[in-house]
Amino acid sequence: MRNRRAALAAIASAASLALTLTACGQNSEGGSEEDKGGSDGATVGIAMPTKSSERWITDGANVEKELKGKGFKTKLVFGEDDPDQQVSQIENMITQGVNALIVAAIDNKSLGNVLQQAKDADIPVISYDRLILGTENVDYYASFDNEKVGELQGGYIAEKLGLKDGSEKGPFNIELFAGSNDDNNTRYFFNGAMKVLKPYMDKGQLVVRSKQTALNQVTTLRWDGGTAQKRMDDLLTSSYRSAKVDAVLSPYDGISIGILSALKSDGYGSGSKAMPVVTGQDAEIASVKSIKAGQQTQTVFKDLRELAKVAATMVDAVLNDKKPEVNDTKSYDNGAKVVPAYLLQPVSVDKSNYEKVLVGGGYYTEGQLN
Repeated sequence: MRNRRAALAAIASAASLALTLTACGQNSEGGSEEDKGGSDGATVGIAMPTKSSERWITDGANVEKELKGKGFKTKLVFGEDDPDQQVSQIENMITQGVNALIVAAIDNKSLGNVLQQAKDADIPVISYDRLILGTENVDYYASFDNEKVGELQGGYIAEKLGLKDGSEKGPFNIELFAGSNDDNNTRYFFNGAMKVLKPYMDKGQLVVRSKQTALNQVTTLRWDGGTAQKRMDDLLTSSYRSAKVDAVLSPYDGISIGILSALKSDGYGSGSKAMPVVTGQDAEIASVKSIKAGQQTQTVFKDLRELAKVAATMVDAVLNDKKPEVNDTKSYDNGAKVVPAYLLQPVSVDKSNYEKVLVGGGYYTEGQLN
């Protein structure tokens, strides 16, 4: 078990009485450092981005469950999509004497200073799902194969439009959406999708009527559905008065719901105006229901139970002076170091297999999806 007393003592003069006690060998939950054996008595701080997204609530609950199952105490906070609030929350957890941090960043470039504080206090940091950039003070990264997510989305569009069989079908109209420009995963998702879609665009089989094809033209700040809905409204007005949208690349279910709202307001899904192919990610309940109803077409399922297990296992290993298992030591350069990562595999889900994957796999009950 890492011994942080010396590091904490160095900042005790600026801390509260509680921190002073921590520096003298007592943690924020009242147990002494000397009494710790294995994970017993250790506290892990968990910083999640927001409660406004179903998936982050699920992540927080899953990570807490896994850590508590290993004997850890936890402190779970949500930054409500405010980078300054998340920094403050992490600072507070450092002051309270947590033994490790699991952080899903809101703004992945804003955490350098606070993670230096964590390093000074000998607190290991696991970057959770979103890679934290620009700092050496990230020990490990737990996520999914993010480029594969985009490949699944792009591949699904190509398949549903009949392009993957080598035919010269088309042209089909497509519009592109990407995630938040301050989330490192956005680039991986988009690049993965474009790896599949761009060859069809180059051949003229896929046409982006808005001409908005560069990543910086299609991002959606904070992955916000309302922002996506407004942009889709604008695209329909400016580029589709006399044409039909055949597909929309959407990187995330919350964005997909906003896109679908704009499409339905424009008459899609009724009469002869069929709903286009619309992708997504995270298999959120609202989107799975939408898929069942024939509106959203696809989502990419990432089993958050497994991601929580990976993060909790990493913490357990690090705090017991062991090396966590990783399966990627090359791909995730955060600008200051290549962060060793463990990547899980995503699964494409649509109307044909949601029951087998989501219900059969115990992720949801059928009642939750009705």
